[in-house]
Amino acid sequence: MEKTKVLIIEDEAAIAELLAYGLTREGYEVQTAGSSAEGMREVERFRPDLLILDWMLPDGSGLDICKKVTASHNIPILMVTAKSDITDKILGLEFGADDYITKPFDLREVIARIRTILRRFAQASQTSQEEAGGETLRFNHIEIIRGERMVKRRGETVDLTPKEFDLLLKLCGNRGRIFTREELLELVWGYDYVGETRTVDNHIQRLRKKLDVGELITTVFGIGYKFEKDAD
Repeated sequence: MEKTKVLIIEDEAAIAELLAYGLTREGYEVQTAGSSAEGMREVERFRPDLLILDWMLPDGSGLDICKKVTASHNIPILMVTAKSDITDKILGLEFGADDYITKPFDLREVIARIRTILRRFAQASQTSQEEAGGETLRFNHIEIIRGERMVKRRGETVDLTPKEFDLLLKLCGNRGRIFTREELLELVWGYDYVGETRTVDNHIQRLRKKLDVGELITTVFGIGYKFEKDAD
């Protein structure tokens, strides 16, 4: 049985070693990187199942890595940082992090959070795969090729992040159903962002802009969103 692979991108050697030691003892296969550039190389080489990411790195920001990784990979991310302000936490989640823990931390809490992230991520991924199937969906000028996780607008392929695609598929696969923001967080992200739902609004805005589907994805005031049932 293959081990779950965890990549740690952290420039403080003592913290990286502590995390690597603890996770290795727990049965994970661990790789470390001390910079943004090295970390991105390891993402492609090591192909981790989870990424532990420091906010501040010597050659860039962990937020930039979040944005790059979530644009092309479906990898859960745990941010580890000295920043404790709620605004910073929300910003990290907006850039694609799945959870957030501040320094100093207890290694046992990190391990517990990793287990929770991986469990919920696996559940969300399984649901997404079951819904995807091989059918192609067409609505107005939008074509959703579910088996290939591809979306086209007026015949042109649209570049969606994995979460944007999953959100679109969840909505259009349940036409007419109203989803609360909390439901979408749980179903698409597989994690409850401790009541923070702004990330759903931002993803909806990006979908509307990229796909020009303002008339299809509608806002239900005070509740959430739905994909119009009578869309052709």
